[in-house]
Amino acid sequence: MNSRHVSITDELQEYLISFGGREDSLLARLRAETLQMRFGHMQVCPEQGQFLFFLVKLLKARSVLEIGVFTGYSSLCMARALPDDGVLLGLDNQKKFTDIAEAFWLEAGVEDKIELRLCDALAEVARLEDKGLEFDLIFLDADKERYPEYYEACLKILKPDGLLVIDNVLWYGNVAKVTVTEPITDAIRRLNEIVVKDERVEMVTLPFSDGMTLVRKKDI
Repeated sequence: MNSRHVSITDELQEYLISFGGREDSLLARLRAETLQMRFGHMQVCPEQGQFLFFLVKLLKARSVLEIGVFTGYSSLCMARALPDDGVLLGLDNQKKFTDIAEAFWLEAGVEDKIELRLCDALAEVARLEDKGLEFDLIFLDADKERYPEYYEACLKILKPDGLLVIDNVLWYGNVAKVTVTEPITDAIRRLNEIVVKDERVEMVTLPFSDGMTLVRKKDI
């Protein structure tokens, strides 16, 4: 089968950064600083950050949950898109990374819109459900082996017509390689199988960066 997708070369990636969104100097500095770190590759790419910004604006979201904050690039993008009284709740368990995030949130002037909780995110999502809290948009970018569990937990706290965005659903292309059977790839495959068959939602997978799936919870 012939591919209908453009291959993203390094040159084309640089073009996308320049013309595919609006990355200001603060975001560019955060991205550059993160890329120098171990695990820096886990950071969302600039076009993903701008896409998340766009989604928050499009949905007119007032409440956002981010599961997996890392150094705060995506949360900074989403917080900027929130109205003045909007709130982003970020869950993570790595203070050495979230300390960087908090410094950039402060510099960007969005710290009042963001609440950070250092915790076991899956357990915290269960507590949010117990409190009856719901969110307009949830961005899931946490430990991949628990993605199927996160999916079910997130649907319970997603508002009807709300949007769940799941990152890394292609996992470097490994999901399509039958010879790859390591735990993370298998977990993401299970997630993808669950989502495509789930009649409670509408969904689409976008093949940019490492793959993002958008899941809309039906209002039924």
